[in-house]
Amino acid sequence: MTIPSHDDSYVVIDRNGIVENKHLVHAVVVDSTGQLLLSLGDPSRITLLRSAAKPAQALAVVETGAFEQFGFDDVDLALMCASHSSEERHVARAQQMLAKSRHVEDQLRCGGHPSINLAIAREWIRRGFEPTGVYNNCSGKHAGMLAGAKAIAATSDDYHLLTHPIQSRVRRVVEELAGLEEQDVRWGLDGCNMPAPALPLFHLAKIYASFAQASDALASGNSTAKRVQHMGRIFNAMFQNPEMVGGEGRFDTLLMRAFNGAIIGKVGADGCYGIGLRKSGRTESLGALGAIGIAVKIEDGNLDILYAAVAEILEQLKVCSREDLQSLETYHHPKIRNTMGIVTGTTSFQFSFQSERGTLIF
Repeated sequence: MTIPSHDDSYVVIDRNGIVENKHLVHAVVVDSTGQLLLSLGDPSRITLLRSAAKPAQALAVVETGAFEQFGFDDVDLALMCASHSSEERHVARAQQMLAKSRHVEDQLRCGGHPSINLAIAREWIRRGFEPTGVYNNCSGKHAGMLAGAKAIAATSDDYHLLTHPIQSRVRRVVEELAGLEEQDVRWGLDGCNMPAPALPLFHLAKIYASFAQASDALASGNSTAKRVQHMGRIFNAMFQNPEMVGGEGRFDTLLMRAFNGAIIGKVGADGCYGIGLRKSGRTESLGALGAIGIAVKIEDGNLDILYAAVAEILEQLKVCSREDLQSLETYHHPKIRNTMGIVTGTTSFQFSFQSERGTLIF
């Protein structure tokens, strides 16, 4: 595998033509067969997936039978994959999930924090409101893990620890989807107090390609394997309920709405992003066999730069039209303004994709 020069992998912020910041970008495009199609930066960078791991974590819970046992639906599934904005609909749904599996909020091992939505956060401050665990942006995932633990007759205590049986299932699912051995996946502790996997960036792309491929298989009626059916359901639940995955005005939500069922996208904290894109004529033009996965990591963790880079990558790959990206314009080309509202800086993209066609990652 050839690793291109980092000189060709930056998002640049300038003020009046003066370069102020350069943000290093790593990205990779993989198809459903594991073929590495395109890359920039270092496609093998070991990357903590953070919340970009949530579809895989949700799959581990679905495979316990918890959804059938406790009557969860696809809205619940979307919330399990969410980094939500703590809107009323998000909090209410998390509370309903806890009630369905006969748990209480005090059993959640995620703490409260200010809403990702600044308007909601300001309103909480105005009211003197202190958010609890159910308001955490990951409360859907935690509620799902509690249900999964109960479904396998494991204790609800310590469900968030890497040694718990439900987390052992998560570890196995991540390894299998990524095509890696146990020793090749490292684990850190996420912001919500749950384990988060770290693995080479191109394996994140592979995971997302497999979810998109499963959705295609489900649509064609060729999904006889239970895991494929579950993965297709997760993909569909996310794009059908994009407001539950993010929230009003959030990048994930706008992206999935724009592509109308063809894509899922999920942010991970500190500049990580995973995309699954179903098979189309545009993916075939990249030389892809089946669906594709795209993984992106911003070296310095800047989320605003991440969103701009993701939108630009989708445009450069020509897997969408300019019209598809119109709703993402403020994310794609953010303007830097001063306190008087005057534009003082612009964003530009210094990308140069390296062709990796024919390289297999497993």
